Amino acid sequence: MMPHFLDTNILLYSISQNPAESFKRDRALALLDDDSGALSIQVLQEFYVQATRASRADAVPHELAAGLIEAWSRFRIQDMTLPILNMALRIRKIHGFSFWDSAIVAAALALGCDRVYTEDLTHGQVVDGLAIIDPFR
Repeated sequence: MMPHFLDTNILLYSISQNPAESFKRDRALALLDDDSGALSIQVLQEFYVQATRASRADAVPHELAAGLIEAWSRFRIQDMTLPILNMALRIRKIHGFSFWDSAIVAAALALGCDRVYTEDLTHGQVVDGLAIIDPFR
């Protein structure tokens, strides 16, 4: 089975305590329960910063965020490397995504993923064989 890539918003919804986001939390937890997932260092960094942000209504303490990152290290993890950076720049130029979204796509492609789960890009779009899927549709 080919791995699937999880964007930062999936990780953040998995810890949401907002009752209005219960569907998204349940869906995110189901995606995280599948061991064929993949992440990048960028996604883990973004998760930590957003999850522990003091202005977040349901912010988590450092220990919990760090523990989750450790648990998610069971997934395939892509480092940010010069080839990934160059691929992200190419993707940004061709597709017009933000740099950060382009880096997500580049990491997913480098890991051999066939799909990326995110709500930040256009559902159904395909980039170099990588399907963009909004799991909350």
